[in-house]
Amino acid sequence: MTAIADSGSFRPGVLGRVLGLANPGSRRGLIACALFTIVWQLGATSGQWLGLKLPVLGNIPSPVSVAEVWIGLIHDPSYWQSWYSSVVRVFEGFLAALAVGMPFGLLMAMSPTARGICFPVFELLRPIPPLAWVPAAIIFWPTQELSIASVIFLGAFYTIVINVVGGARSIDARLVQVAQSMGGSRWNIFRRIVLPAILPSLFVGMEVGIGITWEVVVAAEMISGGGSGGASGGLGFFIWNSYVGGSYPQIIVGMISIGIAGSLSSGLIRRLEPHVTPWLAAR
Repeated sequence: MTAIADSGSFRPGVLGRVLGLANPGSRRGLIACALFTIVWQLGATSGQWLGLKLPVLGNIPSPVSVAEVWIGLIHDPSYWQSWYSSVVRVFEGFLAALAVGMPFGLLMAMSPTARGICFPVFELLRPIPPLAWVPAAIIFWPTQELSIASVIFLGAFYTIVINVVGGARSIDARLVQVAQSMGGSRWNIFRRIVLPAILPSLFVGMEVGIGITWEVVVAAEMISGGGSGGASGGLGFFIWNSYVGGSYPQIIVGMISIGIAGSLSSGLIRRLEPHVTPWLAAR
């Protein structure tokens, strides 16, 4: 039975290994994407083969027309400039949120006084959607680039802080007390107990936060006119220009581009986590 099972097992070639098809999860994902594309194609062309447009799907450009437009955009430098502008804005705002949010969350978690002062204001501002800050950011900041950056910062900041606070407050106080009784310095306690305890929660917050920043940057680029505008307007401005110009397949190209960029960003954080928290990967 084992020999039969082995002989019938899937053996990907060189191309399959490059595409990650040796992983069953990757194969299932590829099949799901293929089925999605088939349903999309059938729905978008339902008026031709069915004689009746299906609701919603019948009004969407077909994947074939989207692919044709996308192939043309590959050779357009302004398309890649839009990618570059959005990626830079997202990572600048995200890294700023990480640099501020992690110590701020630790401060609230470790100091009851700081928590009593900061948390009420933080909790009052946290439910406000980042996009609600866009009009105020455009008014308050001297340039549109700074207004976009501030909104992206807020998109990740609250998620990172909440996860850092949750990770720090879940530490068993007895571990800290034992370390103190054995003469551990505050730095050693932080480095060996507090920091390893918050890192898993921090990475959860980072993964959620990077997704929110992509949602925010697109809307901010649309509303603010893409910062400096033109080719550097970003993917959000690219989508808006496509809508104004009536190029609906190009809108779908922009949407898929955002999905790819967001997935790659989240995947980068997931790849980084085992290297920073090797004790979790060893379990």
